[in-house]
Amino acid sequence: MRRGFRFVSPRGPGATLPGMRRVVALVVPLVLALAACGGGDDEAAPTAPTGATSTTSFTFTGGDISEGEPIDPRFSCDGENVSPALAWEEPPVGTVELALVVDDPDAPGGSFIHWVVAGLPPEETSLETGSQEGDQGANDAGGTGWTGPCPPGGETHGYVFTLYALDSESGFQTGGSAGDLREAIDGGVIGEARLTAPFSHR
Repeated sequence: MRRGFRFVSPRGPGATLPGMRRVVALVVPLVLALAACGGGDDEAAPTAPTGATSTTSFTFTGGDISEGEPIDPRFSCDGENVSPALAWEEPPVGTVELALVVDDPDAPGGSFIHWVVAGLPPEETSLETGSQEGDQGANDAGGTGWTGPCPPGGETHGYVFTLYALDSESGFQTGGSAGDLREAIDGGVIGEARLTAPFSHR
């Protein structure tokens, strides 16, 4: 009968060779790294949310409001309370309509809507001071069109001007709310310009 051959380490039972230690030290981290990365072929690719559209940024370029600069009291409840002039660069190719929302996210009760405008033509690149162009929506002061900044005394709020470039007509009606507009343009925004300007009572 042939006897089985068994290799015995010169260091005794249970001892490991230096070479084996090095192999184990290299293999174990590699296995763990592969496990952490997952099996790429079996992993489903992420998908965009329903109604999501790729958007292009464009910018405001002038007018009465500038990024980070205090809003002139003329446009607030301390002054004439007229809408400021705005100017922007040409919107992305494919724009069919422009819409504007101005809100105060720092308001005590949550976002306060100061201005909603839709139905602006795509070739429009500015609004004059006191503009009544487009379909003017409701503000949260109970009126239609612009209502100026009027934060609580001693507080400085940031007022966000967001201009949306749309790939189709919104169908927004005069007197509608900001919520109505956002629902109407969901999935149809192809570009966006935004600036934030502060205001506090002097």
